[in-house]
Amino acid sequence: MQKEARLVTVDRVWSGRWHGPSVVRVSPTAIHLVGAVDPGHGDDADLPHLPGTLFSPFTDSHVHLGLVEPEQLVRGGIGRVLDLGWSPDVAALWPERGRVDVGWPEVQVAGGLLCPPGGYPSRAGWAPDDASVVVADAADAERAVVRMRDLGASVVKLTLNSDVGPVLDDDVLRAIAVAADRVGLLTVAHVQGSGQVRRALDAGLLRFAHAPFSELLPDDLLDRAADGTWISTLDIHRGDEAQEVAIANLRGFRERGGHVLYGTDLGNGDLPAGVNERELRALQRVGLGREALLAALGSDDSLDAGQDGAHWTPRASWVPQPPPADERDDPAWLARASVLTASTLQELLP
Repeated sequence: MQKEARLVTVDRVWSGRWHGPSVVRVSPTAIHLVGAVDPGHGDDADLPHLPGTLFSPFTDSHVHLGLVEPEQLVRGGIGRVLDLGWSPDVAALWPERGRVDVGWPEVQVAGGLLCPPGGYPSRAGWAPDDASVVVADAADAERAVVRMRDLGASVVKLTLNSDVGPVLDDDVLRAIAVAADRVGLLTVAHVQGSGQVRRALDAGLLRFAHAPFSELLPDDLLDRAADGTWISTLDIHRGDEAQEVAIANLRGFRERGGHVLYGTDLGNGDLPAGVNERELRALQRVGLGREALLAALGSDDSLDAGQDGAHWTPRASWVPQPPPADERDDPAWLARASVLTASTLQELLP
């Protein structure tokens, strides 16, 4: 028998801005932010209480679901993911799985990775053979982009990795960008190797799967990049000089107004399946404070309560404690997150 919608109070809510003690409506399929607790309203005081802080779902904007167990992300506080490269036919099934299985995060996918013959990741051990979608010319670019769109991709992923093999030429880069724009998809570029950031920007590619780590970028490139979006993935370089390069580049990019998203490249090495405290600490070194960290984690200010209340998907991220007094403690605090669905939240209520 389906449970009825219930009201619950929570200590704090973040939905693109902070809310103090709040009333949330929990139905079997959705979570709504109703508004602030009214101290003068006796009924609010009688509602069941969820301690801690509720967030619109935390997002990891760079994962490879084929290399991890998606359920672990949910247990670790990640409610939404962007998969940036796998077998296109396999990845095409994941968005629907995320819609119907509350044990999974919500999923958006890129499908395959567009690359030249012999280019990355065609010789990489981590990727299935068909994850590499070979693009040799402009006609291939059009066909590949349309195929990814038809398979349900939300973005087009392409690779520019001169460290391990050949890279797409300038005409093909532009053809991919034009084809993606024509079918309404964003492009995300893996950019690695000396000179590849400049080539990506020359082709109009502004969304990068990684903060650039191959070389320190000069001011003119940072200025040109500032209208774009970079996904952080700083922790994959821990212990290497590449992390210092990536942090310096990301700091310069952000200081110029660039948009930073939290992403981990989950599946690449020994990374926690959930909110990664080390990634957040590296982002603090870039200069992100509390609100900027939460914005990078994908919180959406469209969820602020309006006349009819705000709608969340059936998932919300939750930390059982309120925010710490010292923002330096935020990474450890956020790493305690788990994901609540409408059904699991109801199970916590008396």
